[in-house]
Amino acid sequence: MSHIALVTLVVRDYDEALSFYTGALGFELVEDTDRGGGSRWVVVRPRGSAGTGLLLARAGDEAQLGSVGAQTGGRVGFFLHTEDFAGDHARMRAAGVRFLEEPRHETYGSVAVFEDLYGNRWDLLQPA
Repeated sequence: MSHIALVTLVVRDYDEALSFYTGALGFELVEDTDRGGGSRWVVVRPRGSAGTGLLLARAGDEAQLGSVGAQTGGRVGFFLHTEDFAGDHARMRAAGVRFLEEPRHETYGSVAVFEDLYGNRWDLLQPA
């Protein structure tokens, strides 16, 4: 096995999730395929990355809907690496991304925790 290709993120709505991830975060749309019955295969990933993508999966029932925004129990569950921390932080703030703290400069790098549109917590991180 060589790598993890996709991580599923349960969302309320495909289009609102696409708008946030491609707009506010600047991800690229890799695939959006109709699977019939209102289901789609929607994959996004950071622009220019060949690494792991997010499969945006619309909640299919009440149990899944209840997990939207809480898939990691309130902990940071996603780590978005950058080579331009200050630039990406400023761009994301201007796009309306909600940061939960001011940037910190730790021994391992520059970091700030933000929430996606559903409340999932992410680290924006530029490794040292």
